[in-house]
Amino acid sequence: METYSLLRQFADSWMLLVLFAFFIGVVIWVFRPGATKKYENPANIPFRHEDKPASDRDADAKEA
Repeated sequence: METYSLLRQFADSWMLLVLFAFFIGVVIWVFRPGATKKYENPANIPFRHEDKPASDRDADAKEA
């Protein structure tokens, strides 16, 4: 059997199952009850300066 055929058969059968199990494991890890506090800060990154604009000092640093 050729190497390509062997690897193709492996990828079509077992590797698909392994990657699907890995994906389910990651989803369960992220949505576990203890992870809420850990992911609250990164989830709010886009909204950090919503109430107040960046200071002039930050704008001066970007221009330089």
